Amino acid sequence: MRPLLEHLPASPDSSWSMLNRRLDDAIPFEWHHHPEFELTLTLNSRGQRFIGNHVAGYGHGDLVLIGPNLPHTWASREKIDASGPHVALVFWFRRDWIEALAAGSVELAPVLRLVRDAATGLAFDAALGRSMATDFEAMFSHPPARRLLGLLDILVRLAGVDRCQPLSSVVPQDVEGDRSRIDRVLTHLHRHYHEPVRMAQIAEIAALSESGLHRLFKRHTQAGVGDYLAGLRIGEACARLSGTAQPIRHIAGDVGYASLANFNRQFLRLRGMTPRAYRASFQR
Repeated sequence: MRPLLEHLPASPDSSWSMLNRRLDDAIPFEWHHHPEFELTLTLNSRGQRFIGNHVAGYGHGDLVLIGPNLPHTWASREKIDASGPHVALVFWFRRDWIEALAAGSVELAPVLRLVRDAATGLAFDAALGRSMATDFEAMFSHPPARRLLGLLDILVRLAGVDRCQPLSSVVPQDVEGDRSRIDRVLTHLHRHYHEPVRMAQIAEIAALSESGLHRLFKRHTQAGVGDYLAGLRIGEACARLSGTAQPIRHIAGDVGYASLANFNRQFLRLRGMTPRAYRASFQR
């Protein structure tokens, strides 16, 4: 199983990092986290996006800002234009760097509020992402100083957006020490949330007792294992309800609920409406 912590390459001529990722086959599920903020624009791709305990479908123009150490991944299902690659344009920057810039420039106060709100992950309207695609692409041909100004311009524009969607309901805590146990647990849950989950098996993955597992999980995520798992399952159900005509009973089974009644109860608890009403809101 891959290590969860990603170490980003440093650039000798830049105080932040970027990646123009183009994949012909697919965007693979690579559940990871890192201490930098991440701004990602995804183009010519459809699939699922996992941010913390939030699961949703994504499409062309998906634009997300992710806070430090918030686990995340994309997993593609298909290209939009089969002749082109899946594209992910990614910018990474450190908290201390952006906060130092904002602290010395009152003009950047909205950017400081934006990055502080990004602790949960923020999703912007896909139409905005598509409209900014040319600006993102151009960054990779600019010299370092112009790239810096371009990044700040993009962040200022995002900070001026009236509405964006907070994503994860849990935020990673700054807990010192070895993260390997919680990393193994989170990776397993995100790969197997649609299957029956036994606490004894999860505790074995963490090499802890069940009570030790619960304490570890609560300390790192501020949520219980059951609530975190329900968030993953209901998030996937929302993506299917809004984007497919699959029967609700089948969706419930596919995301891990053997009982339709239990699925309906959990959906109502987390979304404030029934699955049928949720689907109808998109049809309207």
